[in-house]
Amino acid sequence: MVRQFMAEHLGVTLSRSSCWNYLRRLGFVWKRPKKRLLKADAAQREAFVATYADLRQAAAQRGATIFFVDEAHFRADVEVRNKWVLRGAAALVDSTSPRFGDKASYYSGVCLETGAVEAMPVTQNCTAETTVAFLQQLRTKYAGPLIVIWDNGPAHRGPAIRTYLAIPDLNLRLVTLPPYSPDFNPDEAIWDWARQEVTANRCFGSAANVRQHVDAFFAGLATRTTEVMRRCRRELQSRADATVASVDPASPFTQHVDLTLDSV
Repeated sequence: MVRQFMAEHLGVTLSRSSCWNYLRRLGFVWKRPKKRLLKADAAQREAFVATYADLRQAAAQRGATIFFVDEAHFRADVEVRNKWVLRGAAALVDSTSPRFGDKASYYSGVCLETGAVEAMPVTQNCTAETTVAFLQQLRTKYAGPLIVIWDNGPAHRGPAIRTYLAIPDLNLRLVTLPPYSPDFNPDEAIWDWARQEVTANRCFGSAANVRQHVDAFFAGLATRTTEVMRRCRRELQSRADATVASVDPASPFTQHVDLTLDSV
């Protein structure tokens, strides 16, 4: 881009190394960029910060467990991130060219208060039915009041979820993140971590091999709870910490979905 700009506007042709040198002299550094979420609504995000701060305080008072939940897919082909090679040598990673559809899909949820991580592999597309299965897994392991925070993806809506929420005394509350705000979901950090530690620059060749390694990663997180809490903390938590939460201790805990069943 710099080379093209110089050629078009100044008629000067620079080599790649010259572009780098000039950029460094001007104080630029090479960084992996973060996405700016242009479609996100700032007012909705700000309102959710206050909602989350109140929700977190209410959960602490009532002994509720909060899980941030998301899904991810790991393909059997190579996921190139970066690689150290000798100068002049090609950066190559072996690939057996598995089918594009050969992937391993997972649900996971992270509790920032304890560092607990729950995961569930799925062998099909994520649907309302598979989402119910994961909610049932959480409900079985955590008997007290349970709060699930997630995005408004299609797998988080549908008749199967509404039927499940109709179970008496389920003691489950679903809260939806504001649109276009994946940076508010700490569970995204779990997927980034798995890709960094397990799948980066590797070709597993089959979904079965992917699952074998990703399953081992999730099993190991049980002894890494402190690291989970550190890695998964997001801007949402920092902003909520700075928000003065006012929650009436006498207010009842919502038994089912936040506000109405219409969101699912």
